[in-house]
Amino acid sequence: MLAPDTVLNGKNIVVIGGTSGIGLATAIAASKLGGKVWACGRSAEHMEKARAASEGKVALVQLDTHDDDAMTRLFTEIGHIDHLVSAATGGTRTLKPFVEQTEEQFQAAFGKLWGYAKVARIGAPFVAKDGSITFVSGAPARRFKANMSALSCVGGAVENMVRCLAVELSPVRVNVVSPGIVDTALFDWMGDEKSARVTAMTQGQLVRRIGRPEEVASALVYLMLNGYATGTTVDVDGGQLLS
Repeated sequence: MLAPDTVLNGKNIVVIGGTSGIGLATAIAASKLGGKVWACGRSAEHMEKARAASEGKVALVQLDTHDDDAMTRLFTEIGHIDHLVSAATGGTRTLKPFVEQTEEQFQAAFGKLWGYAKVARIGAPFVAKDGSITFVSGAPARRFKANMSALSCVGGAVENMVRCLAVELSPVRVNVVSPGIVDTALFDWMGDEKSARVTAMTQGQLVRRIGRPEEVASALVYLMLNGYATGTTVDVDGGQLLS
């Protein structure tokens, strides 16, 4: 049996959206298990923070998930990918009543879906036949709340695309992780009110606290390691779907 820190030895792992939040936590976790990891992101600020957090053990690449040419060049340079993860937001979120959103605002949220589609379409030829592709959706895909129609529709579309791709790309495994409220830069705009507001947001769920990126990352790593899981959604949401 392999030691815990070597279970991904010799594996090439690419994490799109891997320079912050859940993506960065996944990149770091995979590197600690012995994987050779490329973490990609478009923000120069996030790149610098990721460099410090990963202690130089992860290769950092500045890349936009919507840049087909850059993604093709990276995948070609790597050549062989064992596990491909995309946690990139890829779109603009508008949280307001559906009838008050413009068509452009609603469509902008689907940048996440189009970004994931590009990752799958461009990346699939480079993924090992016993490898995996994993995406990140979110609890709103199946937990419906007012003012979150765009998030719900995009998340549902991502999860449905994963099931379609699991069939079409077999034997490559395709899965998705669906997190709940997780402590990422998404909430930094709250400033000094963050703690109180997040506490209020999570009191209605079964685990009454915000999730940590590392907790979601563990599910993404699990889907790399479990060769029998495909076409599935793994929920890491503090019981939000049940509350």
